[in-house]
This record gives sequence, structure tokens and C-alpha cells, in this order.
Amino acid sequence: MKEVFPGIFREGNKIYTENLVSGIRVYGEKLVNDKREWIVERSKLAAAILNGLKEMPIKEGSKILYLGASTGTTVSHVSDIIKLEGIVYAIEFAERVFRNLIDLTKQRKNIVAIMADARKPEEYAWVEECDAVYVDIADPQESEIAIRNAKEFLKEGGHLLVAIKSQSIDVTKPPAQVYKEESEKLKKAGFFVIQLIDLEPYEQKHAMIIARN
Repeated sequence: MKEVFPGIFREGNKIYTENLVSGIRVYGEKLVNDKREWIVERSKLAAAILNGLKEMPIKEGSKILYLGASTGTTVSHVSDIIKLEGIVYAIEFAERVFRNLIDLTKQRKNIVAIMADARKPEEYAWVEECDAVYVDIADPQESEIAIRNAKEFLKEGGHLLVAIKSQSIDVTKPPAQVYKEESEKLKKAGFFVIQLIDLEPYEQKHAMIIARN
């Protein structure tokens, strides 16, 4: 097992994170010694790592604003990576999945679950300046929402990660065109796009944009 980024390990086409809570599973993943398998088909960030992510903005001690946390699958691995010195502010709007997120915070003290609408950052305006803003929401205005939140919460020199679902943006255009257009929106807003990663075959018609302000 090779460490590809601090706290992230790879063996073949499987990746793992060091488990923050020893012996505890979050979503049925395998445990190998003190590591948790990061099931790539269930996490766009994991897919980006397997598909050639060059720079990992999420590190030990990082403060992360995570928009679209859902049940917390990827959030739990972010929690592993940032360790207890870091914190992840997990924003989720849907009450049904938010309950899972609350349960996760009972096990992992570096996760703050916030039930709010990512389109209304004023609802969580008290959140501190963050090292990275991670956005995974199925909304036609996803890039605009990402930019608005990054302008509000991202520290200077911080990173913006946007998981683009092309079908949520425009079903009439080829995915590659959608990815390019969304990247251009970030550039026009003053962000430097570091990398655009197609997430096939793990996530169909999805890409990850990594940018810096």
C-alpha cells in the first residue's frame, strides 16, 4: 500500500484513508488495519484521486467548507484526512439525509453538521475562513453557488473543488463542453483553474474542477 497524499493510500485501484475512529465503519466500507477503504464509486473526490489528481488541497489541519454533504460518505474521509486538528463544516439541505450527518458528528468531533441551503450562505455566515471549499450539489447554478461561497469563506490562496454533473447543468450539450464552460465561469470570476478531471468510469458524466483564488 503506497501513500499517494498524506493520509491517503493506494493499492491497485483501491484507496484508503487512516481511520480517525479506530475500528468503526461509516457506510459498510472494509477496514484494513487502521485504514478505511474509500469506495471510489461512492465518492467523486475518490474518483478524482484515482483519475490523476495532481494536487490534494485537503490536508491535516485543514478547515473545509463542504457544500452538499449528503449522508457524509466523502465527508467522513475528509474527516480522516484533516484529523482532529482540522474541521469540516458540512452543509446539507435535505432533512432525511441530514440525520445521518448528525449521527456522524457523534463519532467524529471534527465535523460540524449544518442544515442550510448552499444558495444562501448568509444562513451560515458565522462559519470561519476556510482553506478549501468543496462543492457537490446537483444544481444548474452550481458554479455560481460555488463562486459565491468561495468569495465569502475561502481564504486567500485557498482551493475550490467543484464536482460538476453535466446533466444537472445542461442535458443538451456534450459533457466535455459543459465542463469547459463551467471552468470558464470560474476563470472569469478570478479563479485559476489548476486541473479538470473527468470522473469516468467511476461517475458517469461527471468531472472535478480544482481551482485556486
